[in-house]
Amino acid sequence: MHTDQKPLLVSIVGPTAVGKTSLAIETAHHFETEIVSADSRQFYRELKIGTAKPSQEELEEVPHHFINSHSINHDYNAGAYERDAKELLEVLFKKYHMIIAVGGSTLYLKALWEGFDEMPSVPNKVREGLNEEFSSHGLQKLLLELQKLDPDYYVEVDKNNAQRVIRALEVIRATGKPFSSFRLSKKKELPYRNLKIGLSMEREVLFDRINQRMDVMIREGLFEEVQSLSSFRNHNALQTVGYSEIFDHYAGEYDRDEAVRLLKRNSRRYAKRQLTWFRKYPDIHWFESRNKGEIFKLIEANLLEN
Repeated sequence: MHTDQKPLLVSIVGPTAVGKTSLAIETAHHFETEIVSADSRQFYRELKIGTAKPSQEELEEVPHHFINSHSINHDYNAGAYERDAKELLEVLFKKYHMIIAVGGSTLYLKALWEGFDEMPSVPNKVREGLNEEFSSHGLQKLLLELQKLDPDYYVEVDKNNAQRVIRALEVIRATGKPFSSFRLSKKKELPYRNLKIGLSMEREVLFDRINQRMDVMIREGLFEEVQSLSSFRNHNALQTVGYSEIFDHYAGEYDRDEAVRLLKRNSRRYAKRQLTWFRKYPDIHWFESRNKGEIFKLIEANLLEN
């Protein structure tokens, strides 16, 4: 690598269960570097089974960052992650020409690839009030408020993503201005280059892997883990696939068999949503996960570029 060249952040992305973790570890070994997680739930120490974290052996093989780094007792969002990850990368790039980021959480990858607009601070009571309204009345009422107060953002927001809807309304209620008015089109200048590598596989194979992974998680105690976290049910990290279905089961909405069916179905749907989001980025280089040699060649070519 030339000394006047920006360092390289290699992001290994793709849908859930496609094999990102194992490829990231092999890549980190090959290029003698470290891994930064971009997964919105792997930060939390208490979420052991439902987040598909690397195993203890895998964590010991290569240095990982942002895994088991926070407690569920403290909220952690993509804006805080952007700040912390950029600070960490600044330190790591003094040691390495290349760092690997790995994950499938679209908002956290966006933090690394583009950064977010500066948003005003929101009083805790506004956030708490919205979370209570969501718990009591559901998402539809909040969507109607967003449509009325910020029709521009309403058109583009993922209307199934409670976290995004609540975040927009927090800013609107705290400032009296539309959330969209704080979002800038100007891209931030990043101190590193981005190389995006996407992993794919045939849909039937991927869906089979998702189903098998869910069976393994259930055998390892996923239902018991969720039950132990019941006091945190309203935490954003637990309003997600793999947790919300089991909370509803324990609330008496359906039996265990139906919960398992929904876990698998919703995980497959989540994989489809991830793939839809990744398609918005034409600069992602797509590979089948077994094409490790081709992936390494691409990384080496980028390291050698002027």
